[in-house]
Amino acid sequence: MMSGNYTSIDNQKVSGSVPSVPDPGLSGKFSDSNLQTFPPPNAHGKISGGSHPPRDADDTFSKPSSGSDEPQQSGWLRTFTIAAYKPYFDIDTTDVLERIKDSLFPFRGTFSEKTAGNPDLYGPFWICTTLIFVAASIGTFVTYIAHKLQKKEWDYDINLVTWSAGVFYGYVTIVPLGLYVILKYFSAPSGLVQLFCLYGYSLFIFIPALCLSIIPLEIFRWVIAGVAGFMSASFVALNLRAHIMSAGERWFLIVASIFLLQLALSVVLKLYLFTVTV
Repeated sequence: MMSGNYTSIDNQKVSGSVPSVPDPGLSGKFSDSNLQTFPPPNAHGKISGGSHPPRDADDTFSKPSSGSDEPQQSGWLRTFTIAAYKPYFDIDTTDVLERIKDSLFPFRGTFSEKTAGNPDLYGPFWICTTLIFVAASIGTFVTYIAHKLQKKEWDYDINLVTWSAGVFYGYVTIVPLGLYVILKYFSAPSGLVQLFCLYGYSLFIFIPALCLSIIPLEIFRWVIAGVAGFMSASFVALNLRAHIMSAGERWFLIVASIFLLQLALSVVLKLYLFTVTV
């Protein structure tokens, strides 16, 4: 009896004499804007739930980031920075192969339209580099076989590498620069990188042509050089024709000059690379 009364009295004292005090430090609302979900709903890249496979290159170094610590140059000084050339190397293997395939069908004339928004320098650089090594190796091999068949002494010509590098790198650089100035003079300016891209891919046809020059038939080598030169010249001329037509009545002379200059390149390659002298 006594213990029950004390218990009820204590409960009344505890419940009635201790009021609840709100804690201002714990009150508040959680904002949904500070919460993040993982994975993000629009995830892209190699960790994504999409049905398409990821692109074959990691674009960490090819796309500028807003929080980058690299100094941002402006004006003509930006030309001497790596960031100025990153967009022209941001291309997938699939895109390069597609553009190479377009160069093998020169009469379509749609290459410039397809690459207008994203011209690249990656493909032209590797095409020229591959041409240099293919020209040097094929020329050396063919010359070696020709000397051995006639039982003559053979010496390796290192000038074949330097000559090939000068021809291909020089042609794909100087000719687009000259054409850029000419088109600007005739009030039909074209993008310089677009011209580099067009001329670089136009040289791809000479890679299989050089490989076929192993066949020891002079008339066959002339045919191969002629077909390769005609296809390369047609590819460049037809892709620039629609743009150059805005230059006025002289557009035909400009297109014809572009065609003949590209054709002259094939003649030079035939005389110095497709011809074997013992």
